[in-house]
Amino acid sequence: MAKTTLFTPVLIAGCIILMLSFAIRASFGVFQIPVAAEFGWLRSDFSLAIAIQNLAWGIGQPVFSAFGERFGDRKTITIGAILYALGLVLSAYAITPGQHQALAILVGFGIAGTGFGIILPLIGRVASPERRSLTLGIGSAIGSAGQAIGPPAAEFLMQSYSWQTVFLIFAGVILSALLALPFLRAPDKSKASTEPEEALLTVVSRAFRDPSYTLIFLGFFSCGYQLGFITAHFPAFITEVCGPIDPAGMLAGVGITTTSALGAAAIAVIGIANIFGSVLAGWLGGHFPKKYLLAAIYTGRTLASAIFILLPMTPASVLIYSAAMGAMWLATVPLTSGLVAQIYGVRYMGTLYGFVFLSHQIGSFLGVWLGGKMYDLSGGYTLVWWIGVGVGAFSAIVHLPIRERPLRTAAA
Repeated sequence: MAKTTLFTPVLIAGCIILMLSFAIRASFGVFQIPVAAEFGWLRSDFSLAIAIQNLAWGIGQPVFSAFGERFGDRKTITIGAILYALGLVLSAYAITPGQHQALAILVGFGIAGTGFGIILPLIGRVASPERRSLTLGIGSAIGSAGQAIGPPAAEFLMQSYSWQTVFLIFAGVILSALLALPFLRAPDKSKASTEPEEALLTVVSRAFRDPSYTLIFLGFFSCGYQLGFITAHFPAFITEVCGPIDPAGMLAGVGITTTSALGAAAIAVIGIANIFGSVLAGWLGGHFPKKYLLAAIYTGRTLASAIFILLPMTPASVLIYSAAMGAMWLATVPLTSGLVAQIYGVRYMGTLYGFVFLSHQIGSFLGVWLGGKMYDLSGGYTLVWWIGVGVGAFSAIVHLPIRERPLRTAAA
C-alpha cells in the first residue's frame, strides 16, 4: 500500500488560513496603548473589548463547528472571514469603548469561523489515525506562526499609518485567506472514517456524561487564561516595567531600540518557539499518553511563570521567558484536540472540541478582563500573574485521571 503524503493540500491550505487569522488575532495587544492613549480611556476599556472578543470566539466555536459539520467547512470559513473583516472595518471607525466592545463580538465570531476549531478537525479527519496527532501539531504550529508575524507587522505598520488604517489593512488580509478555499476539499465520508454513523446529539450527550470530557473541559480553562492575558497585556506590561530600567543600555544589549518594540518582539518570540513546541507535542502525542504530556506542559508553564515574576525583570529575562512559554504555548492544542478525537472519534470532533474550546475562551476572557481591571485598581499586573500560576497548577492535576481509551469501547 502506498504511503499517504503528510503535507496534503488540505493541510497546507488550512495552515495558511490559520496563520492569517492568528496573525491578526495575536496583534491586538500591540494596539492597547495607542488606542487608550488616543481616546484617554482606562486600560480596562480596551481590555474589555479584547476579552469580549475572546468570549465571543468561545461561544461561537461550537456553533460554527456544528454548522461546518452540517453544511460544509468552506461555507463556514467564508462566513467567518466576512464577519472578521466587517468587525475590523467597523472597529476602525469606532470612537467609544462601548462601540469597540460591541464590535469585538463580530471579530470573535470571525475568529471562530477561521480558527483552530474549524481547521484542526478538518485536517484531523483527512489524516490517518497514526499520523493524526503529528498532523494536528503541524497545523497548530504553522498556523500559529502568524503570532510571529502579526505583532511585529502591526508595530511596523503603525510607524507609518494610524492604528485605524492598520485595522483596515488587516481586514483585507483576512479576506485574502478565502483564496485558499478551493484546496479545502473534505475527504469522502465513506473513506474518511470507519466509525459508525451516529447522530450529533447522541455523540455529544455521551461525551457530556463522561467524566473525562469534563476534566478536559476544566483543564483547558487555564490555557485560555494564560494565553489571553499574555497576548493582550504582555506588550504593555513590558513597555511599562522595562521602560524606566536604563532602556538605552539594556535594550541595546538584545538588539532592540524601544520598549514597545520589545513587547512586540516578545510575542513574536513566543510564536517562533511555539512552532517547534507544537510540532514536538504533536509527535509525542502519537507515542505517549496525551494526558501526561498535557500535565507536564501545564506544570512547565506554572514553573516558568512563577520564576519569571520572582526574578528581576530585564529585557533578557523577558525574551528567555517568551521562548520558554512559547515552547509550551499551543502545544496543548494538538494534544487536547487529539485527545477528543481519540476518545470520541473524528466524525463530530469539531463540535466536541468546540465545546471544550469554550472553556479555553472563558479563561481567556477572564485573563484579559482581569488584567485590565486589576491594572486600573492597583497599577500593576502582579495578582493576575499569580492567579495564572494557580490555575496552571490546577490544570496539571485535573488531566491525570482522564481515561484515554475510546468511549465507544468502554460503553460496549
